[in-house]
Amino acid sequence: MLVWERMTRNPYTVTADIAVPDALRRMHKLQVRRFPVVDAMGQLIGIVAERDLLYASPSPATTLSVHEIQSLLAKLSVAKIMQRDVITVTGDTPVEDAARIMADQKIGGLPVVRNGALIGIITESDLFKLFQELLGARRQGIRVTLLVSDTRGELAKLTAAITRTGGDILALGTFLGEDPTNALVTLKVAGVSRDTLTHILRPLALELIDVREGGPGFQVEDLRNQRLALVA
Repeated sequence: MLVWERMTRNPYTVTADIAVPDALRRMHKLQVRRFPVVDAMGQLIGIVAERDLLYASPSPATTLSVHEIQSLLAKLSVAKIMQRDVITVTGDTPVEDAARIMADQKIGGLPVVRNGALIGIITESDLFKLFQELLGARRQGIRVTLLVSDTRGELAKLTAAITRTGGDILALGTFLGEDPTNALVTLKVAGVSRDTLTHILRPLALELIDVREGGPGFQVEDLRNQRLALVA
């Protein structure tokens, strides 16, 4: 999957000459946490995050009067505080590369450009939604997490066993295991009972870590109950 398939097209933007208070008010009104900054031709020239705007505002402990604060901020434009050295991606960038860049650089969003022109933005919220889809968070089924040997053919064994029993694999994700010799696998399966799924998968795993009902009906209260059960 590529960035252009998940990015927000035509994102909200500001120009460099907008005053900091105006940019902050617009950001709160639109409920976004960052603005790409563009010139009159739509070319990306910077990015400003909510924290940049907040840090630019005087501390509540300041001795300046309200009138003095308003006067100073009215003269402070986004151009003076925006990040000019912007990390960007193109629409053809794989989403996992975009996620890696965000994690490594500790940033929450990446402008998407084509020949210098802004065409979209991909944020951590877009990746969270993708993660939900990857693990079938909005689909009802049996959620299983197991530790398997990190060798060729292990996934094929799991999926074949589920298929033979009439199970429908709604989602499948692989993750780093306890060491390089193994891996964690999380599946969401429909069309087969929890007991049956446990019975067929246990012999194929190094460890069957977790089996539970999962889907859109899961609520915060369910999580509290699980925690209480673990403590009891």
